[in-house]
Amino acid sequence: MSITREQKKEIIKDLSNRFSNSKSIVFLGFQGLTVKENIELRRKLKSENIDYKVAKKTFIKRGLKEAEIESSEELNLEGPVAVAVGYDDEITPARLANEYSRENKKLKLLGGFVEAKYMDAAKIKSLALLPGKEQLRAQLVGTINAPVSGFVNALAGNIRGLVNALKAIEKSKDK
Repeated sequence: MSITREQKKEIIKDLSNRFSNSKSIVFLGFQGLTVKENIELRRKLKSENIDYKVAKKTFIKRGLKEAEIESSEELNLEGPVAVAVGYDDEITPARLANEYSRENKKLKLLGGFVEAKYMDAAKIKSLALLPGKEQLRAQLVGTINAPVSGFVNALAGNIRGLVNALKAIEKSKDK
């Protein structure tokens, strides 16, 4: 059964809305993935608030155009294409897709858009290797906290030394 013109417009409008509200979009080639593997990938992405959508390449390109995302002429999408759309974090869709592609060689990263700027597959893979926002924040807090905790440990060390010296004096007087 073919899709009506109205259904096509709805699909394009849905994709356009997703793309407009996204922080990053990653295109995935999923040729060869079984239904079970596809569902597993979808669940993994959904747990991180990432939409996973399979659509025709023409619908994807029209959705990008309607969302006014940078020129999509350089898109080189081959085979069946899925889209991972991230709303919270720029890196998470690429990171999760890259992790899954290491487990399952059938999944290919084809490129994507981050903050409406096109990135090819190599750039998306390098982006995937960066730590996530929460991990970067934790590293920043740890870096800021390091001098303070070092200072506290130095002060505590002096007090510990004094207590140990007093205990040693007490033991020597008891003998």
